[in-house]
Amino acid sequence: MYLLGAAAALYGLACTLLFVLQRSLIYYPAPRGNPTSSLLEAITVGGGTVNVSVRPRAGVGAVVYFGGNAEDVSRTIPDLVEAFPSSSIYAMHYPGYGGSSGQPSERTIFAAALACFDRARAEHPHVVVIGRSLGSGVAVYVASRRPVARLVLVTPFDSFADAAAAQYPLFPVRWLLRDKYESWRYAPRVQAPTRLLVAGDDELVPRSSSERLRTRFHPALVDYVVVPGHGHNTIQDSPGYWALISRD
Repeated sequence: MYLLGAAAALYGLACTLLFVLQRSLIYYPAPRGNPTSSLLEAITVGGGTVNVSVRPRAGVGAVVYFGGNAEDVSRTIPDLVEAFPSSSIYAMHYPGYGGSSGQPSERTIFAAALACFDRARAEHPHVVVIGRSLGSGVAVYVASRRPVARLVLVTPFDSFADAAAAQYPLFPVRWLLRDKYESWRYAPRVQAPTRLLVAGDDELVPRSSSERLRTRFHPALVDYVVVPGHGHNTIQDSPGYWALISRD
């Protein structure tokens, strides 16, 4: 009984620590490491500012990019420029990332993402939104509330809890999570053509989660593509990766 009690106490302590420290386990703020590839624009959001790496182009088209939880989106700018040479590029640095003020959370990131989209669409009526990994949850949210021309989701999840539960199977993370990124909740409201790019060997997001997300969109709008032989962090190494993102 003593051993069982001690084990229960240790488990409870671990759950408490996981709850308290969860955002430090989700978000890994990256500095802006490629300042020469783009301009830096600050957008006012609430009482702070969010930085956006921008490659401006005149014309109707723009791309808004939301990256992964440890991604420096400024380093993705050259690939985005090559994939969308005629479009303006807006890559948002989440709160706490790349010099943006504040701390990352679902609430602060969603607010900043809407502001970023609005900034892009103020000059470009045709806006493609791309979200990778954590950014897929951000992109779905934006597309559910704004007139997105096209939506591309890379290594997406139905809910962030699916990925968290796979990484911490011994803990009730679905109950502990503050930032849930429930894409299933927002996907039915999306009216834009949507492509899901799934890594065939994704070791972080369960395939079942991506497949569930596919069913949340209107069937006529969703395109589901599995990229074989690549994992969550190597899918971009596939030879056809950027073509799948840039082409309808």
